[in-house]
Amino acid sequence: MKPTKMRNNLIYRATFQTKSKQLGSALSKELHKKYGKRSVRVIEGDSVTIRRGEFKGVDGKVSKVSTQKSSVAIEGVKKEKTKGDKFDVYIHTSNLVVTSLNSDDKFRMAKLEGKNPKKQPKEMSKETKGADTSKKEEDK
Repeated sequence: MKPTKMRNNLIYRATFQTKSKQLGSALSKELHKKYGKRSVRVIEGDSVTIRRGEFKGVDGKVSKVSTQKSSVAIEGVKKEKTKGDKFDVYIHTSNLVVTSLNSDDKFRMAKLEGKNPKKQPKEMSKETKGADTSKKEEDK
C-alpha cells in the first residue's frame, strides 16, 4: 500500500477511538521523571505550554478538546476578526507540553502511576502466609 494511502487511513480517516489516542502530548521534564511516561492524552483542565507556532511560549489551561481536529483550545489564546470579534485558536496537541495534570479523573491518574485501577491487589493475611510457607518446607 502506498504511504499516502496508509497515512490517510491512519490520520484523516481514523476511527473515533484512534483519533482519541492521537490527542497525546509530551509531558514536562518534571512530570516525565515523576510518572516515567513521555506523553499523555490531553484533557480539559490540564495546564500546557505551547512549544511551536504563532503563540510559542504561551502558558494556559485547556478549555476545549476537539477530537475531530486533533487539537485543543487554550484559555487566553484567541485571534481577532476584522470586525473585532474574538475566536478560539485550536492548536495541535503535538505542539504542546503538559506542565500540570488535571487530577479529577482517578482512572487516568492510576494509569499514569502504573497501577491497574481494575484490579485491586489481594492482601494475604499473616495466617495464610505462614501456612503456605510451612507447607512448602514440608514438601522439601
